[in-house]
Amino acid sequence: MSPTVTLKGSVKFSFKKLVAGGDLAQSTYTGPGELLLAPAALGDIVPVRLDGQQQWSVGKDAFLCATQGVVKDYKSQGFGKAMFSGEGLFVYKISGQGVFFVTSLGAIIQKNMAQGEQYIVDNDHLVAWNCKYTMERVASGGIISSMTAQEGLVCRFTGPGTVFIQTRNPVAFGQWLATHMPGGQ
Repeated sequence: MSPTVTLKGSVKFSFKKLVAGGDLAQSTYTGPGELLLAPAALGDIVPVRLDGQQQWSVGKDAFLCATQGVVKDYKSQGFGKAMFSGEGLFVYKISGQGVFFVTSLGAIIQKNMAQGEQYIVDNDHLVAWNCKYTMERVASGGIISSMTAQEGLVCRFTGPGTVFIQTRNPVAFGQWLATHMPGGQ
């Protein structure tokens, strides 16, 4: 960062953050100059502009940072979606005015949908979305077939709206690392 930028750290404890797995510590950068941020995973960073009229849902590991005027909160997405969406009971709800940045494992693909248009996304590939979705079972052949084929529930999004999708699956990547790296299973 430029020497004209100042860093201030703070800790904000809340039970919701503790349960949701959110960050308790927060860094705030102020002042004129340049600031470069990088995510922990190898992947894209995409800016999303907010005009004060929209709300986005962001996956648990996809939020990187935001400018002033952006409001970040945790919201429950309901028990059914929590169990099967891969995002847990709480997701970030982003609103306000400004820019927030999402990150991914791999590249980010942006899917813009017209009114009534639908798109199906494997839940482990979700980054951020601002449209309605439902959970659906897509595998055939019963529960055992679904589990062994690693198929099952997906998210069906309905436009108008936008969905950001990551090209890599963090769960599968973690499993691969555990079995292929020295000291793995």
